[in-house]
Amino acid sequence: MDLGLTGKRALVLGASRGLGAASARELALEGAEVFAAARTPAAITDWAAAAGLAGKVTPVALDLTDAGAVAALGETMAEAGIDILVNNCGGPVAGPAEGQSRAAWLAAYEAMALPVFALTDALLPGMIARGFGRVVTIGSSGIVAPIPGLALSNGVRGAIAGWSKTLAAEVAAQGVTVNMVLPGRIGTDRVRELDAGKAAKSGQPVEAVVAASKATIPAGRYGDPAEFAAAVAFLASIRASYITGSMIRVDGGLLRNL
Repeated sequence: MDLGLTGKRALVLGASRGLGAASARELALEGAEVFAAARTPAAITDWAAAAGLAGKVTPVALDLTDAGAVAALGETMAEAGIDILVNNCGGPVAGPAEGQSRAAWLAAYEAMALPVFALTDALLPGMIARGFGRVVTIGSSGIVAPIPGLALSNGVRGAIAGWSKTLAAEVAAQGVTVNMVLPGRIGTDRVRELDAGKAAKSGQPVEAVVAASKATIPAGRYGDPAEFAAAVAFLASIRASYITGSMIRVDGGLLRNL
């Protein structure tokens, strides 16, 4: 299937590793010109070279917690004519809902939600003017079924989901789609870090924690980042022009609700 991404320009956030890197790689393989943003652009240079995509992926330095840098990138990318925006941000530290400070909630919201809102706002006018745009935001299964011990992530990502659904209705008639992709247990550094943290807290071997986690997944395994990225690329494509305001789960059947 031709996704029609050749000649399209994409900006992918959090693209130095994990789901962001996988999404940027997949879009580039499908023919898009990709601007890949992260705090460590050297890591992007490395994976792009390893994938033979050095000429199709442009690393961009960006700290999502720096509002000035986010605003400047929005202006630059608007001038470049970005057709596809993949919003991706790291998760906050693990912890319960009870006892979280105001500072912790503000920090999580400012690091995860506000940059996504600001960059999307900066790029939307160009997408609307061209009559084509794709906003794909990487969320979490915690939006649908809150994950124990990840209160900050559950709360802020839930707010992003409400924003995404609202925006989708506002721009649908202008050729712009707005969707979310929700990962389950995908084999990324972030998931490995969470498993290691759980093992340390419980006193179990990491292998036991991973085995118990896999036992809850009908597919019986963690997902591959490339499997997740394929869903992102499809939603970014011309083939997905009638899909908007949706949340697509890529979780191996982890969540049992419809």
